[in-house]
Amino acid sequence: MEETNTKIRILFVEDDPNLSMILKDYLEMMGYTVVHAGDGEAGLKLFKSGHFDLAILDVMMPKKDGFTLAGEIREKNMSIPIVFLTAKNLKEDRIKGFRQGCDDYITKPFSTEELSLRIKAILKRCAVSDDTHKPEESRFYTLGHFQFDSNNLTLTSPQGEKRLTRKEANLLKLLCQHKNTLLSREVALETIWGENDYFIGRSMDVFITKLRKYLKSDPAVKIINVHGIGFKLEVKE
Repeated sequence: MEETNTKIRILFVEDDPNLSMILKDYLEMMGYTVVHAGDGEAGLKLFKSGHFDLAILDVMMPKKDGFTLAGEIREKNMSIPIVFLTAKNLKEDRIKGFRQGCDDYITKPFSTEELSLRIKAILKRCAVSDDTHKPEESRFYTLGHFQFDSNNLTLTSPQGEKRLTRKEANLLKLLCQHKNTLLSREVALETIWGENDYFIGRSMDVFITKLRKYLKSDPAVKIINVHGIGFKLEVKE
């Protein structure tokens, strides 16, 4: 058992009782605290009732599906990592999952070892991206009339404050660190998602589109797509 895992609380929402029992027992054996719900409505109630560090959601569930539940969770918490479990392997479902702000997507059947490794990778990425103990200057970025606080996940402009998801903030921070220079797709995917494949790449494109929308009020700030190579955050001083 890993001692650090005892601090991690996982919300696990899955309607298959056999799979639920197996995965809950396995994750608890690994040292995580696991709170289980058997449908989406019960999962939302549990989420609202306490603090969780990670959510594992089945996609196909009664009363409320995983995509809907993820959207409602995101309304309350923009930074909690979300993993989808699904019996489907359709491209459209994976893209929809990433649009809902999920951090990973696992297709059934899968091994408990695979799930454990993915959880560890997600939690590690979240820990690495946490700026709490880093110098203050690394948290704040000025982009035209925007002020970006990568620690508090906020993008502030004369129009108001926009709260970003953890993934959106991590990607924008990486773009800021490469401001006015090319950021390759490979570097972005490996840094933010920890892997580089077709579906993750499509997910990143979704996030780039969202960031462009957030920044569109200042024409001096643009995210340029260098086809097949990467992106460039252009900021006219």
